[in-house]
Amino acid sequence: MYAKINGGTVTHFPYTFGQLRQDNSNVSFPKNITAGVMQKFGMVGVLEGPQPSTTAYQRVQRNALPTHTETDQANYWMINYTAVDMFADTTDEDGVTTTKAQHEAAYQDTLDATAAVTVRANRDTLLAETDYLALTDNTLDSITSTYRQALRDITNHTNFPHLAAEDWPTKPQGN
Repeated sequence: MYAKINGGTVTHFPYTFGQLRQDNSNVSFPKNITAGVMQKFGMVGVLEGPQPSTTAYQRVQRNALPTHTETDQANYWMINYTAVDMFADTTDEDGVTTTKAQHEAAYQDTLDATAAVTVRANRDTLLAETDYLALTDNTLDSITSTYRQALRDITNHTNFPHLAAEDWPTKPQGN
């Protein structure tokens, strides 16, 4: 990733070798442009900074322009990232305010509902795999019966709808 700088200020970001050639059409650049040539024409490499950790209701946002950092060991340009909240208090045109917490709760309800649909579909698939054992001319053994009941009860699990692999009942051998 590159930027074009002038007087220590970023004027274009991102900036490409094609743009460098276009901006300097009267210059014949070599196929492989060296760091010295880049520096002469105000083109600098930009490093990716670390991305911050976020909460469930935040997202990572890339800062618009890279910043210059100069230390005893290095002199470089870096693009930084910031954690920003996904939600804020809002007021509609009727003057009704919805708080950030209310927005977060509604978002979480949507995530939970989506996860619940997925869990139920998975449960139904697992039950279907043993349905043939529950036909009237077959007698279910207690292990299979317990497994099928545990699948039916999965929506009562304390971690529902955000189940881990170990929250699911173990399928009996041979089924």
